[in-house]
Amino acid sequence: MRCPFCGHEDTQVKDSRPTEDGTAIRRRRACANCNQRFSTVERVQLREIMVVKSDGRRVLFDRDKLARSVRIALRKRPVDDEQIERIVNGIVRKLEASGEADVPSTMIGEIVMETLKDIDAVAYVRFASVYRNFREARDFGAFLGELGEPKQD
Repeated sequence: MRCPFCGHEDTQVKDSRPTEDGTAIRRRRACANCNQRFSTVERVQLREIMVVKSDGRRVLFDRDKLARSVRIALRKRPVDDEQIERIVNGIVRKLEASGEADVPSTMIGEIVMETLKDIDAVAYVRFASVYRNFREARDFGAFLGELGEPKQD
């Protein structure tokens, strides 16, 4: 593993431990050249997923981009980092379980929306506003109208 500080190729693993949900290994490393310390995360990857964009381009699936989008939607909501990690892991597992090597970006967006809908209504609307490209306040109104009235207990 190359050192992110000095670029030296000789780094040593000082500590390894599984993440709380057991889906990854976090490794603490030290550079033999500059003595800086840094962490890496190792995850199982069942297959490479290619995302087919709306313009037909194919790009490699980026788990970090998915995680950023989910974090932005859930910003300042009562959902902690561990829950966000589980959400992202669940979405990635759904994509891998689809068995498809090429996944349309629209499919990813719909999976994220369905997941957020069950977790936090505000995050769901935030994500939908970007994903569905709302341009005016009435776009929000129409979307919220589709959600229907809240359930009364």
